[in-house]
Amino acid sequence: MRDTIHPKYVECEVRCSCGNTFITHSTKDKLQVELCNECHPFFTGQQKFVDTGGRVQRFSDKFGSASTTALERDAAKKAERKAAAEAAEAAAKAARDAKAAEKAARAAKYVDKAVKEPKEAVVVEEATEAAAE
Repeated sequence: MRDTIHPKYVECEVRCSCGNTFITHSTKDKLQVELCNECHPFFTGQQKFVDTGGRVQRFSDKFGSASTTALERDAAKKAERKAAAEAAEAAAKAARDAKAAEKAARAAKYVDKAVKEPKEAVVVEEATEAAAE
């Protein structure tokens, strides 16, 4: 190393705001610090977490956690599927009822015709069989 371009590396006395002093090496001969290993909460074991509601907690409070969101989404999908299945079942039942009503109307037509013309007993039997189905 060249002597003219580098600062001198000397012993340094470090003073903390708590009153602790120790010697180390530095380019300055005296240093004043606010915290040292004797008064810092991490080293003394008195560390307190001030930020109890951190970023993640605030985000979860605002938008909900991922697990609850997924459960709610699954429940909504299940309810939607159930409603669709019930609607399809109701439509099928309505179609069956309409078909039965049409069949009953045809049977009633045959019965009316048989009542007006009693000589056609065969038609009456067919009408009663159709109504029974």
